[in-house]
Amino acid sequence: MEMANDSTRSKRGNEIFEDRLLTQRSDLDRLFSKLLMIQWIAAIVVAVVYSPTGWANKQQAMGAHLYLAIFVGGTLTLLPLAMTRLMAGATATRHVMAACQMLFSALFIHLSGGRIETHFHVFGSLAWLAFYLDWQILVTATIVVAVEHMLRGIYIPESVYGIVHAGHWRFVEHALWVVFEDITLFMGCRSGLRNLREGSDRQAQLEALTESEQNKSAALELAMIELQAATRIA
Repeated sequence: MEMANDSTRSKRGNEIFEDRLLTQRSDLDRLFSKLLMIQWIAAIVVAVVYSPTGWANKQQAMGAHLYLAIFVGGTLTLLPLAMTRLMAGATATRHVMAACQMLFSALFIHLSGGRIETHFHVFGSLAWLAFYLDWQILVTATIVVAVEHMLRGIYIPESVYGIVHAGHWRFVEHALWVVFEDITLFMGCRSGLRNLREGSDRQAQLEALTESEQNKSAALELAMIELQAATRIA
């Protein structure tokens, strides 16, 4: 009987855990959708205000940067926004969100002419993505940013590093710093999942205890009624 109760409690704990995790991830999908919209607007502002003179103090035409901010930023915003409305909390939505967020980092780096400050957007984005408690999307984000840095480092190094000749392997240094942060975030994901699991199991135990107490109370009340009926008959 005790083993059956433990099995039921474990099943209920899993249900609570999955429900809480899905709720947290769905809420994050919606939060990221709002963040992407804000970043889209910010990218347009940067393209108008800063980009024309931001590339190593060289005068640049505004049009190309503005079109990039509008159309690339729009794609990076509207695609995950649509997926959030259709499949909030789904695995595919998280991976698309991670990829688009990292590409937004790349867009800001490009619009700033490779200023080092904008590279911190990558690390902030990874920290936000870690709240999904899914280490796999951190892998997706890392691959996206590493490949993107590698390709732009080869063809348009000034848009990544702010200098014309940066070397084809400089992206490795940036990728290693990202991996360093990933290691810390992986441990954070594991700890977060463990805490969520323990909280769910405690909730299941509390529900089982409450149900047991209710059953005992009902049985006691029934016994009292039967005793009173037997007393009246006697």
